[in-house]
Amino acid sequence: MMKNKLIGVFFLLIVFGYIAVFFLIRINNPKQVQLKTYQEWKKEYLVNKGHNQTFVNAGSRKNPIALSEAQGFGLIITTKAAKLGWAKEADFDKLLNYYLAHQDYVDDKHTQRVSLMQWKQYYRHHHWISEYNSATDGDLYIATALDTASRIWPKKAKYYRNLEIKLENDILRYEYNPKTGLLTTGDWVRLDSNYANLFRTSDVLPFIFTNLAKTTKNDKWCQVKNAMLTKLVQLSNQHKTGLIPDFAWASKKSVKAVAPKTIAGKNDGYYAYNACRLPWILAKGHDAKSRLIERRMLKYFAKQNIVYGGYKLTGKTLVKNQSPSFSAPIFYGVNHFRGQGFDNLFVSQQYIYSKPLPQDDYYGATLTTLVAVDR
Repeated sequence: MMKNKLIGVFFLLIVFGYIAVFFLIRINNPKQVQLKTYQEWKKEYLVNKGHNQTFVNAGSRKNPIALSEAQGFGLIITTKAAKLGWAKEADFDKLLNYYLAHQDYVDDKHTQRVSLMQWKQYYRHHHWISEYNSATDGDLYIATALDTASRIWPKKAKYYRNLEIKLENDILRYEYNPKTGLLTTGDWVRLDSNYANLFRTSDVLPFIFTNLAKTTKNDKWCQVKNAMLTKLVQLSNQHKTGLIPDFAWASKKSVKAVAPKTIAGKNDGYYAYNACRLPWILAKGHDAKSRLIERRMLKYFAKQNIVYGGYKLTGKTLVKNQSPSFSAPIFYGVNHFRGQGFDNLFVSQQYIYSKPLPQDDYYGATLTTLVAVDR
């Protein structure tokens, strides 16, 4: 009996805690929360390299790591902060210069340079090492940031636009499979290999595809958008939860989740640290397929007492802890679907703004910041 009472008290404390956070965010100027989050992220994760380059540190202070994905996020966040008056063009250009200094090569002798970014740089034995090969998501993020920059800073619009078009052309040339109509995971994928059919679900970025189609007047981006969203719909329909895996095998007609340890780790075929971006991605899609997939996932999460940091596609949890990497995108998604039965998630997931930004979690901190400034 006493145990049941204690459980009840504990539950009420959690509810009151969420309500307190809700009113704190509502009463305070939302821009204060946005600004505080951005400033903490900038201080903790942006690292100057020389006088004219900045990278987003995906590692630690002792062992810094730069990733094309992180650089893309950083460029997007900076454009959003610039719109709010918190960042300058010089801040964007330093991040951009780092990307320009680490573009990839697509031939074996590393002489044919392209506009795609090398996916990883790290510091070892007193010097920096940059690993060849690109990652498609990072390249797409950089492209959309350039598109936004061309509109924010008109004096350099032509410069940013030209870089965007070159990058867009190389994405379609080196990160696209014409047999499936889908983007591959990077320029390392040979079209005559099995990995040509490897499908990373977080590469489905309908809002970016739409912008690229408008900017470049290339209808192929519309085809890519439709083909990749169709695969997501198929994956969503395969389980009652509507959850989507990090990676899948995709042919022209079919798609299925990969087995564990296919490419990145044991959770490759589950809703893990790639697919967790989808509630943010799809909420920005503004098309029927994106909204269909989004609603299915939010409906599932709205039924959970706690949203944990990873799930099997059947809904079984992978861990027993919360993670801002999962909660931040869901919070963003709910903000675009208010009054549609998911508002409990608006209260429960905003815990990410009730405490300081994580100092040892680049991914969670960056997604939290991205959601904060991308309103």
